[in-house]
Amino acid sequence: MNSIESVRNAANALVNHFGSGSVTQYFSCFSADADFILYTHPQRLRSRAEYEELWQSWEQEFGFKVNSCKSTNQSIRIIEDKLAIFTHDVTTSITNNAGSEILNERETIVFMHDGNSWIAIHEHLSPSAT
Repeated sequence: MNSIESVRNAANALVNHFGSGSVTQYFSCFSADADFILYTHPQRLRSRAEYEELWQSWEQEFGFKVNSCKSTNQSIRIIEDKLAIFTHDVTTSITNNAGSEILNERETIVFMHDGNSWIAIHEHLSPSAT
């Protein structure tokens, strides 16, 4: 399997875990030292553990739950067979204490090849321009 297909498989697994509410599996797609920039949060999250803690607070305080996620307009750039930049448009259905909502967003995920597989090391999420 070539690098593009391997990255696409890693990205699709990450998105599928996220969209199915498989939170533990979703976070396992990220390295422990991954960082996250989320437009819904004022500070950069400097580790997977920080994001996991924030996620748990959303669940407890707001009843946050992901119902589904659809990835479209995917693009992958491989850099020297060690880094990959994955971009896509994301449509996510969530539920919280206020009800249900559909979010339209754009996302960049940077993957690193660790010698065996592709693991996410950075995520940047922003609202869709449309």
